[in-house]
Amino acid sequence: MHKQAREAFNNSFTEKGYEEFVESLSSAFPGQLDFRVAETPVFVPKELTEKILRASDEIIETLLSPDFRAKTDRAVPPNQHVPGENAHTSFLAIDYAICRNAAGELVPQLIELQGFPSIFGYQAFLSETFRKFFDVQSNFGYLFGTNSLDEYVSKLKALILGDEQPENVILLEIFPEKQKTRIDFAVTEQMLGVKAICYTKLIREGRQLFYEKDGRKIRVKRIYNRLIFDDLFNYPDLQTSYHFTDEVDVQWVGHPNWFFRISKFAMPFLNGEFVPETRFLSDYQGDFPSDLQNYVLKPLFSFAGSGVQLHLTKADLEAIADPENYILQRKVAYEPVIQAPDGLVKCEIRMMYGWTDSAEKPELLISLSRLSRGEMIGVRYNKDFTWVGGSASFFEH
Repeated sequence: MHKQAREAFNNSFTEKGYEEFVESLSSAFPGQLDFRVAETPVFVPKELTEKILRASDEIIETLLSPDFRAKTDRAVPPNQHVPGENAHTSFLAIDYAICRNAAGELVPQLIELQGFPSIFGYQAFLSETFRKFFDVQSNFGYLFGTNSLDEYVSKLKALILGDEQPENVILLEIFPEKQKTRIDFAVTEQMLGVKAICYTKLIREGRQLFYEKDGRKIRVKRIYNRLIFDDLFNYPDLQTSYHFTDEVDVQWVGHPNWFFRISKFAMPFLNGEFVPETRFLSDYQGDFPSDLQNYVLKPLFSFAGSGVQLHLTKADLEAIADPENYILQRKVAYEPVIQAPDGLVKCEIRMMYGWTDSAEKPELLISLSRLSRGEMIGVRYNKDFTWVGGSASFFEH
């Protein structure tokens, strides 16, 4: 997107260098890298950065509105309501497609938002590694609000550890060793001293939670939650000491209820030039747009892109028995903006925020980007392509 930075990078790029770069990522955390890393980071020019930040500030204003919690109470399924919800989410991720407006300018368009942590550890590690192996100009940076990796790690510690010792804080997942994002768990443990613990390994005694380490039972005082509780329904026969709706004495960093509140469910409450028209399907009361080819249907209570329908008919929509649990969103046209050696590539940028309990609003810390040549951004739409996959973003100062 930034012409000079792109040309400098592409001129210095070699396949051998890329292979050495990926090998460096893999060898630092053996057996943990389980997704494709794109050949290039994204270089974001100042003007586009300013629009992304303005879009995010407008979205955050809605999240800060006094009635937001009341509006989103229905988002939390009654059978997945976790006690001990804090006043606001601890994390915020806002995903933008990079598009072009009628005036020919690059603009962000909101795709999704999440009140859930992203891969904060891995993205810093990835960005630092890009700088080691490739030509990233000095007037581009990947951090916000901090000037160095050490400062960034200090902010993560304050957010995730709070006042607790690292061994009393766990990263919670289900079968973490099988998760695609497990390299982030490994980086997080190296950075913060926080271990990834499987939900099935938690031991409940009254209102207290423990896990075992080296034959010792260690009290869990704080949970850095990476578990989407919806995933537990994929394992109906799990026998566990602790169930996530139990009342226990722990602090949640990333309380599970906020995962539902700040999600696709929140999108109909947002508006602005960077937010595509989004409404609950039930709001149409059967009077659907005539140009359905320009809309995408998304179920509220499914995640990671499952259930999304890109090609719709009126009959499809009329057949839905619970329209209040779907949103209809105007499609956005991703602009192919990343110059690869063999053509142009589309991209999406996720802005990643932390929000300590005492702060008035979330703080932008870092970002990630995803590159695609397929119809959608996900892995299954980009098989057998190069210059696609997960990546870092560097923003012009």
